[in-house]
Amino acid sequence: MTSRIASCSCGRLRLTCTGDPVRISICHCLECQRRTGSVFGAQARFPRTAVAVAGRSSTWERTGDSGGTATFHFCPHCGATVYWLPDTMPDFVSVAVGAFADPHFPPPRVSVYEERRHEWALAAGELPLVHES
Repeated sequence: MTSRIASCSCGRLRLTCTGDPVRISICHCLECQRRTGSVFGAQARFPRTAVAVAGRSSTWERTGDSGGTATFHFCPHCGATVYWLPDTMPDFVSVAVGAFADPHFPPPRVSVYEERRHEWALAAGELPLVHES
């Protein structure tokens, strides 16, 4: 069975996720943009029973456009958000895909709040970029 580790930037807050995620999505809502500092958030949803948390977290709650509340867990030392618990789905944990730091992580299959999407966000591979290392 697949086991993946997600962690904050400093490594003090870590999750071990067993098995495959039940959903991988990207969210273009303005709050995900603010939370990540990027143009969208990417999250993998796992059954709560498949996730083991190690380390301390601080929390912050936010009510979304749907009216549901999510409790975000972030590292009190480095501030990175690692996971959140949507109150409308108590049996699941949403994990920030970037916290896995795995370029081979499976791609998203769902995209939400696309009306708030940056026009170029899903076409980044087609932009005339200078590629630096």
